[in-house]
Formats: sequence, C-alpha cells, structure tokens
Amino acid sequence: MPGTSRCGRVSLKGAAFAVTAAMAASVFAQPASAATVGGVIAWGKPDYDVTIPPPDALAGVTAVSAGSTTALALKGGAVLAWGANNWGANEIPAAATSGVSQIASGWGHELALKNGKVLAWGNNWYGQTTLPASVASGVIAISTSNMHSLALKQGGLVVSWGSRTDVPAAAQSGVTAISAGGDHNLALKNGGVLAWGSNTYGQTTVPAGLSSGVTAVSAGFYHSLALKGGRVYAWGRDSLHQTEVPPEALSDVVSVDAGFNHNVALKADGSVVTWGSNLVGESYFPWCGPVFAVSAGDNDSFALKEDPAAPC
Repeated sequence: MPGTSRCGRVSLKGAAFAVTAAMAASVFAQPASAATVGGVIAWGKPDYDVTIPPPDALAGVTAVSAGSTTALALKGGAVLAWGANNWGANEIPAAATSGVSQIASGWGHELALKNGKVLAWGNNWYGQTTLPASVASGVIAISTSNMHSLALKQGGLVVSWGSRTDVPAAAQSGVTAISAGGDHNLALKNGGVLAWGSNTYGQTTVPAGLSSGVTAVSAGFYHSLALKGGRVYAWGRDSLHQTEVPPEALSDVVSVDAGFNHNVALKADGSVVTWGSNLVGESYFPWCGPVFAVSAGDNDSFALKEDPAAPC
C-alpha cells in the first residue's frame, strides 16, 4: 500500500494500488495555508487528460470542481474546462467567461453561477441543462452530480432539476447548504442534515447526532458525508471503504468532498486525507501540502495549492 508523500510528484503510471484506508498528505504539521488563489493539482485516473491541468489552470485559480470526465476551474471570474469534451462540456459559453462566482461539474454537463443566475451547458440527456425559470435569479449556491442538479435560492429554497426534481417541504426554506449525489441529495438546515432521494444503501438515513452542529455536507454516488466539530461522519454504501472514516479525518477537518466512491478532506494545517476507492490512485495524494481547497470526482481528485511548483 502506498504511503504519504512529502514533496514532489509521484508517477502513477503502471503502478498497482490497493484500496486505501487513509492517507494524510503531509508528514509534518504545516501552518494552515492562507492562500485563496493558486494552481490546480490533480491525481487519479488520467483518462482524457483530466488529471493534467492546462497551463492557464496552474495559477490564479480560486475554485476547482471535479466532474465525471471533465474538470472546471474558476479564474478571475472566468470558467476553465478540460478533460473529455463529450456533449460540448469544455465549450464554455460566452456568458461564463466573466463574472462567475461558483462552478459545479457533473457528468458531461456543467454549471456556473453568475449574478444570481445559473448557467448550464453540455449533456442534457436527463434535462440537466434545461434550467427551471426559478434559477434565473436569486440563486446563492449550486451543486450537481451525474443526472440532476440543485440550486439554493435566497431564503433557503432548494430547486432540483434533471432526473430528480422532488424537493421535500423541509428543504423549501431555511436551507444554508446543498449537495447533489448519485440519486439522492443532502442539505443543511439549522445545523442539521436533511436527506432525500434513493436510500438503497442507507445514503439518506442520517445518523443520530447530526441534527445540529453540522457545518458542511457532501453527497457521493451512493454514500454521504457530514462535517461536525472538525470531524467527518459518513454513511451509505461501503463497498470500497468509502464510509470508513480514518482517524486522520476525525479532527481538525475544515472541508470535505465526496467523490463517486472515494473522499477527500482538507485539514486546518493544509494537509489532505483521502479514503475509499483507490483503484486508479484517486486516494493516493502524490504531492505535498499545504493546499487550500479540494474536490473529488469519479476516479480522480483535485486540490488548489498556492504554488504547485514550490518545493516542500
């Protein structure tokens, strides 16, 4: 089983990886990164060169979002895209070349938020880019997965479209965060987790203790995550150990993102913890920290680092 990496980039080509329990990115404790702008680093499945960020994504980036086969980055209010161009996922519309504040990458379909309005392009097999009239204004957050998308409006109303359009009454006001999963959704309201949709693997059966004090949620394909008091909680499908939270993710975590079958967490010191599927190295962090943002995709993972080329 591969270990942690102190510095530099480790070649994953031709390497065989077992499913990992957890891998903390930094061997030595490092001060938290105060950076909010940097470059994209990526690891995992290299198909479509999705784990090879283009030159313009190596500096000046403020957000990154991993989809199925396409990745998005936000730079100076403009959306960058790379990876597979199925359904025109990499063809950025003119409206998304300036003034964008949020991005979300799905399964060949992409979302951006600009001045309270949702923009969408790419795959529309399930209506993922056929936007409801209600998301043309007043939107404060967006999230997407394989076949459906969510938007959060001012006042805490959740809007859903694509393959899943239902929103429970509890999620029609007062919601402060959203996350779209494979066929289920998570939301945060008054510090408690709301969950709805498919429950085949218990992904919407919220564990006791998560009705208050929760600060973030993230939905994977068939599993779910919540962050409370710096500790990650996980439930749902555990076929690849994706709900077996490692000791490193039980304290000091500041953000977490669920991929299809793996997870990436960011700690206060800028180090990274990964667990779950590692079939193609998606849970092996071949860099050194500190980083200041993370995103988990299908079989790949992404982070933002102030200077990706900086020595450790």
